[in-house]
Amino acid sequence: MADDPAGRLTYRNPILNADWPDPDVIRVGETYYLVASSFNRAPGLPILRSPDLLRWELIGRALPAVPSAERFLVPRHGGGVWAPSIRHHDGLFWIFYPDPDQGVHVLTAADPAGPWSEPHFLLPGPGVIDPCPFWDDDGRAWLVFGWAKSRSGISNRLSLVEMTPNAREIIGAPVTVIEGDDLPGYSTLEGPKVYKREGWYWIFAPAGGVATGWQSVFRSRSLAGPYEDRVVLEQGDTPVNGPHQGAWVTSPEGEDWFLHFQDRGVFGRVVHLQPMRWGDDGWPVMGSGGRPVLEHLAPARASEAQLGEPGGEPRRDDDFRAGELGPQWYWQANPVPGALRLDGDGHARLRALPNDPGNLRDLPQVLGQQLPGVAAQFTTTLRLAADEAGTRAGVVVLGACYAYVGLVRDGDGVSVEVRTYDAGEEGEVTRFSARLPDEATTVGLRIASDDEGICTLRFRHCAEAGDGDGWVTGFEGFRAEQGRWISAELGLFATAPPGSSGEGTAVFGPVTIRPC
Repeated sequence: MADDPAGRLTYRNPILNADWPDPDVIRVGETYYLVASSFNRAPGLPILRSPDLLRWELIGRALPAVPSAERFLVPRHGGGVWAPSIRHHDGLFWIFYPDPDQGVHVLTAADPAGPWSEPHFLLPGPGVIDPCPFWDDDGRAWLVFGWAKSRSGISNRLSLVEMTPNAREIIGAPVTVIEGDDLPGYSTLEGPKVYKREGWYWIFAPAGGVATGWQSVFRSRSLAGPYEDRVVLEQGDTPVNGPHQGAWVTSPEGEDWFLHFQDRGVFGRVVHLQPMRWGDDGWPVMGSGGRPVLEHLAPARASEAQLGEPGGEPRRDDDFRAGELGPQWYWQANPVPGALRLDGDGHARLRALPNDPGNLRDLPQVLGQQLPGVAAQFTTTLRLAADEAGTRAGVVVLGACYAYVGLVRDGDGVSVEVRTYDAGEEGEVTRFSARLPDEATTVGLRIASDDEGICTLRFRHCAEAGDGDGWVTGFEGFRAEQGRWISAELGLFATAPPGSSGEGTAVFGPVTIRPC
């Protein structure tokens, strides 16, 4: 963030440089709210808040557990919560989200920080995805949505169905309003967002796929169509691949903006902010002539007097003194009762549940955060309080493959170890192992990632040493990979072999995540 000569701040994209997939944004009063896909992660549906579209705070997660609770007791990579929509209507905040294997659910809240209602199952149907509600001026309510071919055999199509204004029931049968197969060059048309302006119904919808797509806008005098279409944002000669799927918002000062994602592979889908205006022909113009900008004058509100420059990213560090889990954390599946204890004393105690599958991708109790989109260091401390052989705990960079550095107990004591896993290998590979001289030692653990997602795993015996003191490299050059529709993640875990007592505990100290 910097000042231009006229005194107005400029910003650089991405404004959120981590995995916030499929963002939808609204403004209520003078505050903006953003919701994103969470897939198998629980709690799900992260809610971010901003005063100016640049400084974002994670204020909570709307979905404590992914329904059905039993189905998501184990990680279901790529399943769960797909692209949601957030709206404010009739005094309530509404989130509509799809589970591609089940259908569309609805939650409401008076306060976006929660509590949110239990999810109501509105529209059953495998493959029904990306729902967006619309309450029209005549009091009728509608739902526009897309289709996932992997579940329904249908894709590249947007459908419309009426619902009761309280979003409790569907009225009638869905109809197709836009058939992508009839449009030259279109594929994977999905993610619709519906608006009304100057007598036109507008559907903003991405097409072309996550990593390579573009943003289209459709308009009609009738919600049911027929619609005209126009491509309004695409990569062109910029380095921003696949700039699409997001939301249009208007600031209190009357400025129009479009937020969208860019797929950065191992770093997930990061969020960009594009200036937007309405052209003389009545169509929106995004970015710079339909190409994404990397730098631009900030929204007017960001040029007002502030305490320092906008910070942008939500807080990641955790000193574990709050006595409850911070909203920056999530599990790989629905939370396991008793898996985590927080006493507010600066430690997180993870119980070594007796469910070690031998593959951390199948472990529900990995407590994670997104891999930052810049070079960073994830640092904590660990003491393993466990008597049973095979109990292990540590810090992990997790995706389609993974690597961890941590502690493991065997019959003779406790060792520091580094293991990696690749889908092409039969199982985990031990890269480093060294016996602790005192099995009760608290060790420092660190995973450092560079700006390409290549990681170095380190430890030190003296957890209280200075930041640059005593670190030993256990393994370097590990290339992290994204998960299924999500970024790689950094996390804490503890587990024990099946049949164990489950009484072992991994005692983690404060976690810091620092750019480097």
